[in-house]
Amino acid sequence: MLASFRGHLNSWFVRALFLLLVLAFAVWGVGDVVRLIGGDPAVATVAGQKLDAPTVANAFQSQLQAAERQMGADATPTPEMRREVALRTIEILITQTAMNAKAKAMGVVVPAAALRQAVFAIPAFQGPAGSFDRRQFEMVLQKNGLDEGRFLKMLRGDMREQEILGALRAGVAPPEELLRAVLVYQDQTRAADAVELPVNAAAPPPPPSEAQLRRYYENHPGDFSAPEYRRIKAVVLSADTLLKAITVPDDEVRQAFDQRKAEFSKPETRAIEVVVARTEAAASKLAIAWRAGADWTEMTKAAEQAGESTLSLDTATPSQIPVPELAKALFAAEPGVITGPIKTDLAWYVARVVKVNAPSSEAFDAVKDRLRAELARQEANEQLDGHATKLEDALAGSGGLDDLPGDLGAVGVAGTLDAEGVTPDGKPAPLPGPEALNKALLAAAFQMKKGEPPRLVETGADASAPPGEPPPPRAYYAVSVEDIIPPAVKPFAEVKADVTRAWIEAARRHAQEVTAAGLLSAVEGGQSLADAALKAGVRVRRLAPVKRFAGAEGVPAALLAPLFALKQGEPTMIETNDGFMVAVLAEIRDPDPKTDTAEYAKIRASMQKRLGDDIEEIYVTAVRNAAHPQVNQTLLNQIAAP
Repeated sequence: MLASFRGHLNSWFVRALFLLLVLAFAVWGVGDVVRLIGGDPAVATVAGQKLDAPTVANAFQSQLQAAERQMGADATPTPEMRREVALRTIEILITQTAMNAKAKAMGVVVPAAALRQAVFAIPAFQGPAGSFDRRQFEMVLQKNGLDEGRFLKMLRGDMREQEILGALRAGVAPPEELLRAVLVYQDQTRAADAVELPVNAAAPPPPPSEAQLRRYYENHPGDFSAPEYRRIKAVVLSADTLLKAITVPDDEVRQAFDQRKAEFSKPETRAIEVVVARTEAAASKLAIAWRAGADWTEMTKAAEQAGESTLSLDTATPSQIPVPELAKALFAAEPGVITGPIKTDLAWYVARVVKVNAPSSEAFDAVKDRLRAELARQEANEQLDGHATKLEDALAGSGGLDDLPGDLGAVGVAGTLDAEGVTPDGKPAPLPGPEALNKALLAAAFQMKKGEPPRLVETGADASAPPGEPPPPRAYYAVSVEDIIPPAVKPFAEVKADVTRAWIEAARRHAQEVTAAGLLSAVEGGQSLADAALKAGVRVRRLAPVKRFAGAEGVPAALLAPLFALKQGEPTMIETNDGFMVAVLAEIRDPDPKTDTAEYAKIRASMQKRLGDDIEEIYVTAVRNAAHPQVNQTLLNQIAAP
């Protein structure tokens, strides 16, 4: 249910309920604490009101459970952590109590009709029809240990508090000077004239002498050293290694196709464009512009300027359109026709169907091979743990990797490689497993001691994957180290060709660095970059304009910070990935609030929110301090005790 609330947190009604839930979970383990305290003394006094032990203990347990969920199922909060949670809990309760007392003192009243509307608007209380459901309301309150009277009292208090804070924020207006300064800082563009000096454009140096090469070789031993190698033996067990022994009969493939036929059928989808407006007048105005011939880019900009929003989907189904009235209208509309304004309980919509994608289906013959492969892999995954148990038993019985039975479905490998999985001849080692398993195997091999007995290790079981990507497959491996070959500098004769190439590269880089330093010195001495470049025989070009936090194609990222630290006409020199660059700031353009209206509006909204947050925080802190809270630390420590 909390996840549902978080999805609607932009409603202050839901924020009120969310705060309630933090304070009102059923007591778990509080009985012993309350009995320990004895009686009903106040844990804290705020604005003349007492916070009793059961209230604080309930809230503490809720906060503690949230902390435990973040740490994981097996973690146990330390005494220090419990004390920190208790302090945070009492601060939340003190602030809430002080704000409610302030609202009452100011005479802020919540009419019954407004309270009723707020309750009806909370999504958690709505039934299947999308409207307030009394049974759902009672069920949610009961589940969270609340009765109706207490819930309404707490919601009324939160609404009074939000009324005060809303009035404070309503008058927030950031100074225009500040907005313009932020706009300039963020969106000012600068362009530079630059000379690029790539290393590969430098003239080749004279051939190096033997002495020069040997000196370079001796000064850069790490560049010409062989890494540590290890000679290993390993076995890998995975779904892939089991697949070759699995056969899926035709009748099973046909049965799977019949059961999953819906997967191979695609329903009709539509590419749609939708303008969302808050009022009928705004929707009608945008619809007129659209019907008059405005394209989608123009409509998006017009909606933005009007404070409205747009969305577009390339392959929408009715279920993917969250507003039933809109979905029905779009799937009844002809392509290219502007539909609307459409009225719903949420907003007004104007829409257009761009394209209709017809339904399609795949025949059995087209998917049978894919299905067979899926079923085989499913069977391999189901067999994996059983084979792993047999392999583990075999390892325990043999003590090594040389005498394992051949019917375990595992694949063996032996060879010499480095920590990156590269063999001494520079080729990738043919490790027989998925990437995650191979990385784990290599890491284990380079942590083991020579002769250490192998053990079976599972990979992929607890691994996580980036959003949208499947987790790595489960697999098993066992590895042993037969020999360790320590790193060593390769003989000069063996790497002489590599040393020669590296020496020439370094010489050409040095030559370009000297040229760049000469250009920089000439410009700093009063020459123009064009004149200095002409004398050096290199070309000047104007780089694309860039912003402080947004580069452009052809402009090295390393140039951005120096460029915005220069005055117009000043030079700088940077090292790039392939050489050096000397640049002179040639042009500065400040944005204009009158023309950059959209960006200016975003900055205004952002600054208004930040200032509002600051003012709200200052006010709440002042109210909290004015309530003169007093905490009985002894009782709070008893509540926090394990």
